[in-house]
Amino acid sequence: MHANAKRSGIAIFLVLTLGFSSIFYFLIAKSGQVGGGWGAYIGCLMWCPGLAALLTCKYLRRDLSSLGWNWGKSRYQIACYLIPLAYGAAIYAFTWLTGLGGFYDSKFVERFSDAFGLGPIRPWMSIVLYFCFTATITVIRDCATVLGEEIGWRGFLVPELAKRNSFAATAAISGFIWALWHYPIFLLAKGYNGGTPLWYYLSLFTILLPVISFVWTWMRLKSGSIWPGVVLHAAHNTFIQEFFDPLTVDKSKTRYVAGEFGVALLLISILMAIYFWSRRNELTTPA
Repeated sequence: MHANAKRSGIAIFLVLTLGFSSIFYFLIAKSGQVGGGWGAYIGCLMWCPGLAALLTCKYLRRDLSSLGWNWGKSRYQIACYLIPLAYGAAIYAFTWLTGLGGFYDSKFVERFSDAFGLGPIRPWMSIVLYFCFTATITVIRDCATVLGEEIGWRGFLVPELAKRNSFAATAAISGFIWALWHYPIFLLAKGYNGGTPLWYYLSLFTILLPVISFVWTWMRLKSGSIWPGVVLHAAHNTFIQEFFDPLTVDKSKTRYVAGEFGVALLLISILMAIYFWSRRNELTTPA
């Protein structure tokens, strides 16, 4: 039975992930909001893949070091910090310059300017100050929550898939599973859908994650570490959700173009996927 389990480690991991996640799907659905429980439900949900990976390794008698805890070369973490900042800046600069979204949301700027408690300061100074705190403290804070997902998706799932599949298949399959895992919070609660129709954001997100996973997968296999993915995930969430998105004045077409559910991110992700696919020969198959 244990030998069979070793051959079906992915199945065990997915069953455990679904089992743990179902608890928090229920709580989020019951609250009606993704931020229900003061954000505790979604935070716990993000740790379900990680817990499943740890227990799967324990059951398979596999060393936890296989999940990629080593820090590795820092250049990968630095690149993963800068990549979301670069594509976020490109997407929102295009959005602002074309008038698809406005720069800047004065109410949002006033709100965090007041929170600084420094008295009247110019809006551009407030934005710069807010960016400095967001790009440091908020990214570090978000690493704690995204770590749970990264232990599961990139720590366990990606190396397991890579043993049997090509780089492209590994990225696409892991990304598709990652997308499906988000479905219940899209369908059962409010607060995480980009403000566009269901058919639009669900179909776009389902395509986006397998495509953008080429970046995550390449970084995981090249570095041998989960930490580039953690930094990439935290920087993506922080720069898009906490900085660029709230800074933008929402107009009729903004949500269709910008943000996590906008077509601009998908187009940039396709270009990144092509680039990293072209460098697939640099990767080695996990033992």
